[in-house]
Amino acid sequence: MSDDTDRRRHAVVVGGGLAGTAAALKLADSGLRVTLLEGRPRLGGLAFSFQRGELTVDNGQHVYLRCCTAYRWFLDRVGGAALAPLQDRLDVPVLDAAHPRGARLGRLRRTALPVPLHLAASLAGYPHLSPAERASVARAALALRKLDPADPALDAHDFASWLARHGQSPRTVEALWDLVGVATLNATAANASLQLAAMVFRTGLLSEPGAADIGWARVPLGELHDTLVRRELAAAGVRVETRAKVTAVLPDGPGRWSVDVPGERIDADTVILAVPQREAHGLLPDGALDRPGDLLALGTAPILNVHVLYDRKVLRRPFFAALGSPVQWVFDRTEAAGLSRGGPEGPSGEGGGGRRVGQYLALSQSAAQDEIDSPVQELRERYLPELERLLPAARGAAVRDFFVTRERTATFAPVPGAGRLRPGAVTRAPGLLLAGAWTATGWPATMEGAVRSGLTAADAALTALGRPRVRPLEEAA
Repeated sequence: MSDDTDRRRHAVVVGGGLAGTAAALKLADSGLRVTLLEGRPRLGGLAFSFQRGELTVDNGQHVYLRCCTAYRWFLDRVGGAALAPLQDRLDVPVLDAAHPRGARLGRLRRTALPVPLHLAASLAGYPHLSPAERASVARAALALRKLDPADPALDAHDFASWLARHGQSPRTVEALWDLVGVATLNATAANASLQLAAMVFRTGLLSEPGAADIGWARVPLGELHDTLVRRELAAAGVRVETRAKVTAVLPDGPGRWSVDVPGERIDADTVILAVPQREAHGLLPDGALDRPGDLLALGTAPILNVHVLYDRKVLRRPFFAALGSPVQWVFDRTEAAGLSRGGPEGPSGEGGGGRRVGQYLALSQSAAQDEIDSPVQELRERYLPELERLLPAARGAAVRDFFVTRERTATFAPVPGAGRLRPGAVTRAPGLLLAGAWTATGWPATMEGAVRSGLTAADAALTALGRPRVRPLEEAA
């Protein structure tokens, strides 16, 4: 086959989230003609922005870690790395609201020492645990390093039971293991697969000293995952169609596919379904998976995001995590949201011209099954007093706006047994691939898992088409 003929191979990617856009970029970079179809009016999937008055609001706070090599490649590929920088070194302020003498601050920080000594000093001085509890954490961490996250047998067990067997008290679970695990897994230890928990903690905290350094967008997510991505897709020659809801994906002869959208049928040599698992189930042709019902059996878990706009500055650090409170993680999104400033900030939060500066805080509440459908007024009555308890400066501040965003199916539920329900990228239908953070990436449902799934699906498509592949992560190294 001539190179000219080969270059006319056409790939259709269904879904414009991180998985789909990563796959489209990889396929286009490898010389394929690519069409990307997204049913919504924007790209970015569940990591997007919208406008609310003077604020550009992210639907939820998303972070990544230094160990997230696929997402870091993605940021580099779209020219957004400088807009979502990493900490120089892991540093997480942790406020305990339940301390008898008022909110007490502790920090989880690393040094440049090798693993596991990089966290030893921080753990030794962590005020939210007793000396005996700190020692028990060290022993559990050593035991965790011996687990193999690739062992499917771990998926049958829950993380909380393993922690209990290794001497972790309920306080230790709350103040350390769930502090990290709920945010990364979207589940408490009792509801989390040991296999996924082992992967998170081994990779993030016990692999390299800097693996858990935190990065987050200093601009709206829409700028990264929509604006910049659209620019790079266009430069790569990808046809992007939004508001294009795919209604059918059908085989059309050996090695050929037809993808239906209202008013058009698109022919393709390969198709990547990068949509949520239930949507994928509805589009899969008969026989594409041995157990298509697994996609429906794979549960989902919600994330609730609480947004508060104050009339003055109440938080002087970029973020913190909370204990002894329904509040989990709080981020200052003032500048990222485009909140105008009136000049140099004074101690009272006034601008130089006397105009209120204001501060916009976003609370990320994972594993929010009990609150996801709570009325806004009920959430307001719960969370504003908690913020005042955690942040004394909030007690005298006026609330200019309070609203919530709800992602009822934010992630797949990482419960024990979920691993066997997650399909790989390759289906039984030649040329039809699956992508999404819910596929068998080995990672929980994160931006990293989404990008990895897209790259894996693109690699599988290229292999089937006989195209040479260069691993993006190798290119970025």
